Amino acid sequence: MMSFEAVHNLNVFLGIGIIIIQFFSVLALFILFFGPKKNSFLDFIDKHFLILGFLISLFSALFSMVYSEIVGFLPCMLCWYQRIFIFPQVFLFGMALWNKDRKVIHYSIPLLLVGFVISAYQVLVYYFTESSTLPCDASGVSCYQHLVSEFGGYISIPMMGLTVFISMLALVSVVHFYGKRKLLD
Repeated sequence: MMSFEAVHNLNVFLGIGIIIIQFFSVLALFILFFGPKKNSFLDFIDKHFLILGFLISLFSALFSMVYSEIVGFLPCMLCWYQRIFIFPQVFLFGMALWNKDRKVIHYSIPLLLVGFVISAYQVLVYYFTESSTLPCDASGVSCYQHLVSEFGGYISIPMMGLTVFISMLALVSVVHFYGKRKLLD
């Protein structure tokens, strides 16, 4: 078990990383749909998406395990469901990176979409409902527990999960749409 100060420092570190990932994900989507046809930022993402996807999924899986196994924050039912859809991404992108297989997005998108829906639901439940209406499993672990609450409550475990799925979806969207757009030029 980590000390309170170490957990707080981890939360702040991850919170800053989450905000940076959110910024770049929104920027990529904005440029993709409203920007010029040719863009060096989107070129970078398109060129390096296999390593980016692998790293994002790897770190999300690792820090999910750090929170549950080292810090001692038991995952709620919705967190377990999200793990089902993010953990395979590490292996999908790892094998795709090894084989330089850009078609991984076709296998990745369905998992990411389901994980996104679950994480979006959890964020809605976490931030906008009463605790008495929250889904909890038989273990008593509640989706409402504020185990991580940094930057005025903005950064939480549900927000971290949602950010991972949005960033991965932004990544594969850039590869899918920007790649097609480049072929048309």
